[in-house]
Amino acid sequence: MPAIDQLLRSMRAKDGSDLHMMVGIYPRARVSGSLVDLTEFPKNTPERMEELLKEICAPHRWEHYVKHHDLDFAYEIPGLARFRVNFLRNAWGMAAVFRQIPAKIISFDDLKLPVALKRLCELREGLVLVTGPTGSGKSTTLAAMMDYINVNHTRHIITVEDPIEFVHTNKKSVIVHREVLEHTETFAHALKGAMRADPDIILVGEMRQLETIRLALGCASMGMLVFATLHTNNAPKTIDRIIDAFPADEQNQIRVTLGSCLRGVVSQLLCKKKAGGRCAVHEILLPHEALGGTIRAGNIAAIRNIIEGSMAEGMISMDTSLRRRFDAGEISAREAYMKATDKANFEPLLAAETAAGGAPAGH
Repeated sequence: MPAIDQLLRSMRAKDGSDLHMMVGIYPRARVSGSLVDLTEFPKNTPERMEELLKEICAPHRWEHYVKHHDLDFAYEIPGLARFRVNFLRNAWGMAAVFRQIPAKIISFDDLKLPVALKRLCELREGLVLVTGPTGSGKSTTLAAMMDYINVNHTRHIITVEDPIEFVHTNKKSVIVHREVLEHTETFAHALKGAMRADPDIILVGEMRQLETIRLALGCASMGMLVFATLHTNNAPKTIDRIIDAFPADEQNQIRVTLGSCLRGVVSQLLCKKKAGGRCAVHEILLPHEALGGTIRAGNIAAIRNIIEGSMAEGMISMDTSLRRRFDAGEISAREAYMKATDKANFEPLLAAETAAGGAPAGH
């Protein structure tokens, strides 16, 4: 058994989501959002770190890591769990982060995702973005959406990921998983190939590079349904991020393209619950007749008005989602304030909570 398995099992036993490894400190597990030292193991030395990491890495992958100092791949402990792994280097030497991927795809209903997201799963073309910071559950939500499509529709789905996280079995749909560096050279190469593979749906693990964004927009404009992720916190910032990725002389044309093909944005954050654990809050932008014109005109701030004026159709702003969680007694005023877009709306709640004795333990 690889030595790293003992650390991953210990992290799981503490209900952790991530294992952090770095030279000079104890291994650390992220438990309910906080990092906890695993003091039952020794502090990591440079020699021990190299031994732990090299043991679970294929030789060609190790060569890539030694040369480029970064590597992403998936690691599995059979019968226990899969992990998304990132090897990196920092000022102290080799380091790594292991994020647990649920062994079983959690269904749409079990995750209690907003029903409005099913509308996005029913689309036949366009671009749908699932956004949020690292560790906010984007991949889990996307996997549940793909599973919903897989159960209910006959589609040809191609996923392009780095690495493959959730592995789907074919139900009504046919799902082809492709991993960057294993099955294709880059995201861009995979997307070019996907255009010729007659897909109904393409899932892009992350739109990092300009060429990947350009190709994803191209696929969506050609009549495919494209799902992709970005590290943004709400719908307006997401649209701005895509436009700003392009050179200034292309941005007007990109507004036109994005305005014609964007169908939805789901932004997700995780909040600490008063009772322990975490819960998801969402901002949801759905198809709307005014959306295209608003994007083409560059009036991105008006998207907030579209969301707030369409709550009856299932749209919701992040701040409204946070307020509902607070009103239900699930999260503290401080947690809502820290995650809010317009913090002024939450200042009276925070002041009242502070006057009553402060936020619950853990904040």
